[in-house]
Amino acid sequence: MSAYGPLLDAVRGVRWPARRAVGAAPPGAHRSSQKGTAGEFTEYRLYRQGDDPRALDWRLLARSDRAFVRLSDDRALLPTWIVVDASASMAFPAGGPARSKFTQAKQVAVGLAAVAHASSDPVGVVVVANGAVQRIPPRTRRGTVQEIARVLDGITAGGAPPLAPAVAQLPTHARIVVVTDCLGDSESLLKVAAAHSVAGAMFECVHVVAGEELRPPSGTHAVHDPEFRDDAARESRVLAADGVRAYRERFDAFRREMATRWRAVGAGYTEVVTTADAARAVRAVVMGVVVPVDGATGVER
Repeated sequence: MSAYGPLLDAVRGVRWPARRAVGAAPPGAHRSSQKGTAGEFTEYRLYRQGDDPRALDWRLLARSDRAFVRLSDDRALLPTWIVVDASASMAFPAGGPARSKFTQAKQVAVGLAAVAHASSDPVGVVVVANGAVQRIPPRTRRGTVQEIARVLDGITAGGAPPLAPAVAQLPTHARIVVVTDCLGDSESLLKVAAAHSVAGAMFECVHVVAGEELRPPSGTHAVHDPEFRDDAARESRVLAADGVRAYRERFDAFRREMATRWRAVGAGYTEVVTTADAARAVRAVVMGVVVPVDGATGVER
């Protein structure tokens, strides 16, 4: 956990409020859509047969000669699933001093897990890697965050596994955070997110972007798709200066499209650049704030 120590110190004390009321669930930290007679007072309701007499407001009864029950917002747990994309494109850039997208994704995932766990919410992880899907179901016990970190650190990004089937299997009474570069099965994933959101799930997309994708170096480059399934037929292309300019325009349009489409299905959306401070990225996700992109610490909602 030493690699995550500074991050965990930086997010200590951060809490992750639900974006809307949580459905029926065990008692927890979030406002529930269920009305009860404990918790924070919200309104009165006329007494009905079967109501607990202890919920009666006896002072109001004495003043008005009518029996009212005090209602309040109950508090509920919100299970949190963090889905991490470990496809080949997440390994970019490979080698060198620059942080890869997968390295940044692991940092953000562990930070979010720590924040959810500190709020006493059960938190688990799904890692979609080449040929396998690893799951840790949501838990509140001690050591959960450390277990998630160990699983993530044992994964090598590779292949072209789809995210949508793994996400489709998750329960709808949950917060589901997908940490991805959106370069895989985005169409299918958005359809699953839309269906789950209608059923009550709270979605967040953390779109991880490499600094090199935003600002490719000038000159001529040989490029290829790391997730092309037929390695023998993988095509490399030469990207000259004119091609770099066209690429930048297309990639900017792609980022805008992803932000628009994720928000359209009711999800939160945060773009995190690999050059960003991971703790700052975690805070942007959980606080729902708009943080403009800058060259050194790009984080955008």
